Amino acid sequence: MIELPEVGTRVSLRYRLPTDTDRPMTDVVGHIVDPSDDAGDVVRIKTRRGDIVDVVREDVLAVRVVPEMPVRTGEIRNLEHAAALGWPGTEHQWLGGWLLRHGRGVTRRANSAVPLQYSSFSEIAQVADWYRARGLPALISAPDRLLRLPDTTPTDAENLVMTADIAPSGEIPVSQTPDDAWLGIYQRDVPVDVLTAVVDGEVGFGMLDGAAVGRVAVTEAPDGTRWAGVSAVRVDESARRQGLARTLCDGLLTWAHQRGATRCYVQVVDENTGARALYEKMGFVVHHRSRYVRAEDLL
Repeated sequence: MIELPEVGTRVSLRYRLPTDTDRPMTDVVGHIVDPSDDAGDVVRIKTRRGDIVDVVREDVLAVRVVPEMPVRTGEIRNLEHAAALGWPGTEHQWLGGWLLRHGRGVTRRANSAVPLQYSSFSEIAQVADWYRARGLPALISAPDRLLRLPDTTPTDAENLVMTADIAPSGEIPVSQTPDDAWLGIYQRDVPVDVLTAVVDGEVGFGMLDGAAVGRVAVTEAPDGTRWAGVSAVRVDESARRQGLARTLCDGLLTWAHQRGATRCYVQVVDENTGARALYEKMGFVVHHRSRYVRAEDLL
């Protein structure tokens, strides 16, 4: 039997068709995704259009790894725009093509500036002044290609920005605000007004079996794509490895799809191999990377 690459790999798969067809074989190109428990011995491929093709494992004739499609700078900019609106802190301000976010100093994401349209270093100086006035270090979230950093610039917390098409699968209760039970499972000291903040969009909070929680924000990119960003996912230690995180995320994305979202993203710290494995099984692939840098190191 032909050996297959790991889940999340983009492949070209040749497989045998039923004998009563005009063609004995055909090909499909897409990412290997994790089949459901009741799918049997199949290989599940998700195409670029979002279609799911199931191939019986024994019908696979050949497989080769296909390089990822190149991501355009404009696509990074559109996604980062939507993501910034989905986690804007309790105060935000546009400075030219930058979005400056302040969230009481809690979480780097809610207290960093995003250079969606960088033009000059004078903007970085203004960013530093804006955060200095609020008693915070001037932290910049620097996505690939949107802000080119000198090789010697120290960076921190490199994130993988992973994306997928939304394929609705199951529903869970989703509320507009996190209640005490949700916050008890989350266990991070993030103010509720930081968690619920969103610009020109909707935010929802899901809880499953009293043991798993997560957040989803639906916002729109400048190109009109409605994105769903999943974050704040946590499962109680006593309930891990039972599939709750995946069921929770599927439910959050179904809720987002009902509100017009067609694409989804997660932002995962590079070292978090567990979270990355979960999202790869759900069909997420790396879109681009981002990291944090201090404004003073660029001035």
